[in-house]
Amino acid sequence: MLWLVLGGLIVAIIYFMVGLVMCITIIGIPFGIQLFKLGQYALWPFGHEMVNKPEEPGCLSITMNALWLVLGWWEIAACHLFFGLICCITIIGIPWGLQHFKMALASLLPFGKEVK
Repeated sequence: MLWLVLGGLIVAIIYFMVGLVMCITIIGIPFGIQLFKLGQYALWPFGHEMVNKPEEPGCLSITMNALWLVLGWWEIAACHLFFGLICCITIIGIPWGLQHFKMALASLLPFGKEVK
């Protein structure tokens, strides 16, 4: 519950809102779907991880991940890294910092992955 109160809910809402905005255009729909996936993961990252789908990485997911990085979505991973470092300053915040590090890795290359 502390994860949701201390920022997890806010991060998830931001992911969902930006995902809705991205789904306005046909070109943005794949990016919106990935943001919905990241939002679901941000709601409760404890005990979950994003893993490659059985047939992935494929040519399309590699291309979309490259486009994801070029368009500046790497900033999401940088923000998670920053907040992870801030959380790891105290002993109590280390679990939340580790979750931010997991989310940074997941948000860097989200295409071809699923939450398990």
